[in-house]
Parts: sequence; structure tokens; C-alpha cells
Amino acid sequence: MGFIVRDLFQKLGEEKGIRILVDAFYDFMDELPEAKAVRELHEADLTESRNKLYEFLVGWSGGPPLYVEKHGHPRLRMRHLPFAIGRQERDEWLLCMNRALEAHVEDVPAREFLQERFNHIATFLQNQ
Repeated sequence: MGFIVRDLFQKLGEEKGIRILVDAFYDFMDELPEAKAVRELHEADLTESRNKLYEFLVGWSGGPPLYVEKHGHPRLRMRHLPFAIGRQERDEWLLCMNRALEAHVEDVPAREFLQERFNHIATFLQNQ
């Protein structure tokens, strides 16, 4: 096992790399017809969603706790309960994230770790 979780923030390129990853993720969500259902769960303007995911991922990956400082504990499941998230929305979210990871995370063990973790989190957030 060559990947060490404590290095994740650096492997992602710190704040700049995480911003690029998040922007790519939401760009895929906006562009891919296969992501229509998950895109419809979001506001027309994705600025707030982009910022919140960026802040969350910075802290979650080992950087400064930006999200917690602004919004408190993430409570992911509770914050996503108002949205109908079924298998289709989960799969579409993962499609966009996996494409962003493939495009912007060169470190293969880090990318594989993230794909596994995001798969787990997306499944946990399903409520339909």
C-alpha cells in the first residue's frame, strides 16, 4: 500500500488543485447529458455548490478546515436529506467526480483512494 492518507492534501495540489478538481466536477455536471438528474438537484447558479464542496474537500483532505469554520460540522447526511438522491443521482454524481479525478489527479493511488471513498460517501447519501 503506497498511499498515505495524510499526504492527500498535497497529492491533490493543495487549495489550487482542489479548486481545479471541484470546478472540473461541476463543469462535467453542467455539460454531460448523462448527469441531468443530479444537475437538476442543484441551483441554476453553481457558485455556492462549488464553494461548499471546495471548502469541504480542502478540510477533508487534510488542509485548513474552511468548511467547518464557515458552516460548522458537515453533517453530510442531514444536509442532503432535503434532496431525493436515488441510485441514478448517485451514479451520475460519481460519473462526474470520477471524470474530474481522472482528468486532474495524476497520483494513481490517491485517485483510487478517492474513487473508493467518494463511492462510499455517495452511497451513504442515497435516501431513495
